[in-house]
Amino acid sequence: MRRDRLLVAVTLVTLLAADIHFVLLPRLKSWYHLPGESCECRVTNGSLDTGGATTVTWTMSQNFTTASTKRSSKLERLFGHPLYNIRLPELGPDELLLQREELMNYYKRKVSRWERLKKFYIETAAASNITIPDHPVTFDPEASWLQFHLGINRYALYSRDDSSVDRLLRDMQTATVISADFTQDEKALKGACDCSQVVKPSGLHLKLALKLQDFGKAMFKPMRQERHEETPENFFYFVDFQRHNAEIAAFHLDRVLDFRRVPPVAGRFVNVTGEILYITHNEELRSVFFISPANNTCFFAKCLYVCKSEYAVCGHPDLLEGSMSAYLPGLSIAPRISIPNPWIRSYSFTGREEWEVNPLYCDTVKKLYPYNSGNRLLNMIDMAVFDFLTGNMDRHHYEIFTKFGDDGFLLHLDNARGFGRYSHDEMSILAPLTQCCMIKRSTLFRLQLLAQSEYRLSDVMRESLSRDPLTPVLTEEHLQALDRRLAQVLRTVEECVKKLGEAHVVITDFVESSGVTTSHQGGNKRCLFDHFGCVNANYIQFGTGVYFILFNFTPISFNNLF
Repeated sequence: MRRDRLLVAVTLVTLLAADIHFVLLPRLKSWYHLPGESCECRVTNGSLDTGGATTVTWTMSQNFTTASTKRSSKLERLFGHPLYNIRLPELGPDELLLQREELMNYYKRKVSRWERLKKFYIETAAASNITIPDHPVTFDPEASWLQFHLGINRYALYSRDDSSVDRLLRDMQTATVISADFTQDEKALKGACDCSQVVKPSGLHLKLALKLQDFGKAMFKPMRQERHEETPENFFYFVDFQRHNAEIAAFHLDRVLDFRRVPPVAGRFVNVTGEILYITHNEELRSVFFISPANNTCFFAKCLYVCKSEYAVCGHPDLLEGSMSAYLPGLSIAPRISIPNPWIRSYSFTGREEWEVNPLYCDTVKKLYPYNSGNRLLNMIDMAVFDFLTGNMDRHHYEIFTKFGDDGFLLHLDNARGFGRYSHDEMSILAPLTQCCMIKRSTLFRLQLLAQSEYRLSDVMRESLSRDPLTPVLTEEHLQALDRRLAQVLRTVEECVKKLGEAHVVITDFVESSGVTTSHQGGNKRCLFDHFGCVNANYIQFGTGVYFILFNFTPISFNNLF
């Protein structure tokens, strides 16, 4: 009897130990992100240790402060990855868009002018028995929007660890609105639209420029379409609605891809009566407001072709959700140029562009300035990948800052026509990639990383968007479409590699530098990718001067992705 009890006890203990070893421990490792099988290399430079790397503070919130939550956050793990913690050199004056003293003097003059005009507006309105609130302007040199402008450099709109972007998102969500007006392109139309043109200069949508109490400025795009609604399949892309949630989601996707070429965008509920109608100094804007039969406050665009109440947007009864996009510095202090996209679409019902019928079109583009040298064409392909993921077919132009010349980054502006159809992947958006068959190695690495379950694109986007006040910003169908389209991009690259070879397709956008100090060289090894094995990590330098990390390994096999 005692032997039987002993045998049963030994059996139970053995089963418990096996359960702990083969079931419980693997789950704990997955939950708490414990290191599994690791390579022999060790971090020898503390600045490269992900544990001590600078975190992207503006993606953090007080709801994600506990150690256990941090470990379970895919977004925080993504931003803690070495690919997202590459240390750049000290930025010199020529690599910054603006200098502090120059910017402060410029905006101090604008504030003084605003105060004079405001006094005139209030007196004029009073003569017409119209009361305009007198909100004082609190110009603060440390304001988030000013710090955002000062942080723009030749490589991106903001640095990965720029805390001012986090503050700017909060300010656009909560700051007092002191003035509302039409945007500059709407004003340029002066209500006159040529309805014989399919493409209107200002686009078929409503947008307003809202000035905040700290003199910051944001473009407000109101909600025009419910999140669950898809763009009808018979709609042309140039008459599609512009969606406020697409602007918000595009900013988050741009950050997840580490492009940082979309200005910060936040969602907000705006009181169209108190924060637009009552505070605007523009008589034309005030004239397009009306009360609907349902007793909601509504307004419409002044442009004649949408100057009808059925095109209006309405509050409920006054609150209206929309996107708030941070303005870039004014053109007088930070000039930009708008350049036609070589892969521009035919904005007509019947026409087709050359790239749509000529599969060798990229060979022609490669011979044209500025695509025949530098990184402009590779940046165009980055933008095409970004637009394909969002489903945006409306990229007819792109902009660059003139100060940074031909090798400056492309601004990914005006993304409101994205995320319209989750059930369809428009492969023609990828034409720059499919026809040129080339992509930056750094871009490909991040795309491969986001295809892994540990950093799945839909998961990190869901988590990132959950921090916006208008959550859920995207439906689950749109989030799942991101994963599907990412797989399409990687398959496209795979096909190019099979056809031309990796050396011709995957372009190394960094070169070894001979001017790196000795202290930054030698023996900097680490396990860069948990799934990909051990690699060498040495300081190297872009041709334009940016320090990067050289990855001495072959990218993940495409066959393992699907």
